[in-house]
Amino acid sequence: MTTRPSPPRDLLRHPSRSTLCVAIALLGLLLVGLSEKGTAAEAEIIDVRRIWDKAEHNAFTDLIRFEGNWYCVFREGSGHVSAAGKLRVITSANGRDWKSAALIARKGVDLRDAKINVTPKGELMLSGAAAVPQPADYKHQSMTWFSSDGKNWSDAFLVGDRDVWLWRTTWHGDTAYGIGYGTNKKKGLIRLYKSRDGRSFDTLVPSMLDDTYPNETSIIFRKNGEAHCLLRRDGAKKSAMLGISKAPYQDWNWKDLGVRAGGPHIIEIPDGRTIAAVRLYDGGARTSLCWLDPAAGTLVEFLKLPSGGDTSYAGLVWHDEELWVSYYSSHERSQTRAKSSIYLARVKIAPKAGN
Repeated sequence: MTTRPSPPRDLLRHPSRSTLCVAIALLGLLLVGLSEKGTAAEAEIIDVRRIWDKAEHNAFTDLIRFEGNWYCVFREGSGHVSAAGKLRVITSANGRDWKSAALIARKGVDLRDAKINVTPKGELMLSGAAAVPQPADYKHQSMTWFSSDGKNWSDAFLVGDRDVWLWRTTWHGDTAYGIGYGTNKKKGLIRLYKSRDGRSFDTLVPSMLDDTYPNETSIIFRKNGEAHCLLRRDGAKKSAMLGISKAPYQDWNWKDLGVRAGGPHIIEIPDGRTIAAVRLYDGGARTSLCWLDPAAGTLVEFLKLPSGGDTSYAGLVWHDEELWVSYYSSHERSQTRAKSSIYLARVKIAPKAGN
């Protein structure tokens, strides 16, 4: 057996400055290595693929699993903002092969930001907003549609208030909750609605937050009954906020998360942790997954999805112990330009520490 000589006692008692520098450097490398391993172990992309790119601009997604099939919804148009936007519904049995199920259009308006969920009655509910060409008496009108098969959809129901964009609807028991944000002359308003059928909405909280420009939101209802809301801001302060409320969800407490985030969506996974899918801006626009810690009031990125440029607006579904994420991005460049397309990622999340 080979033995190594011990360092001189004087060196141990009185280390030189150079020795300390080397030790600190080695410790730093060790910590970086551990950090990188920890980050890599938190999540792994199992698969990511482009699932739709037929329109000039394909964007603003949502995702649901319904009766054994996947449904992804998004807007098709000629640009990020353009006339005559339509809402496309595509479907897949396996998440790999996709086909169109429906295309919803409304003459004379731009349909935007499709969201989809399943009602307590077991029907698909699609929502979006019609942007009205100006000049007009109003700028936006929220709408909902319903279907039993994803192919045949009802006529539109006009919901909420004009110029209060009902962004996303979340069912909790037999009640649907949705937050609308003010546009046009109502800019700066953020309002909570509720509904029993998704076809008409009543105001629950007329003004949830006094701010310059709160807008896009996502709500979840935790296992303990609390409602958590991730909210985007674009006013004087641009950092996202977390709102927390207990039933009957009329009083809200807000925390500034200190991070600018667009296109927010959140999901509580089975171990109780909350994952947010957002557009981050520091170091370049990208779609990323973040840990949302309600107690600490923090939003921490842990996985960047293949993305860039015009990107974000994710749909989130937990299925077969994986997180399925729909989103759009323009990071893949063709010979002529970068085109925004629809992507689907499957992500494996590492178990919670201590489990």
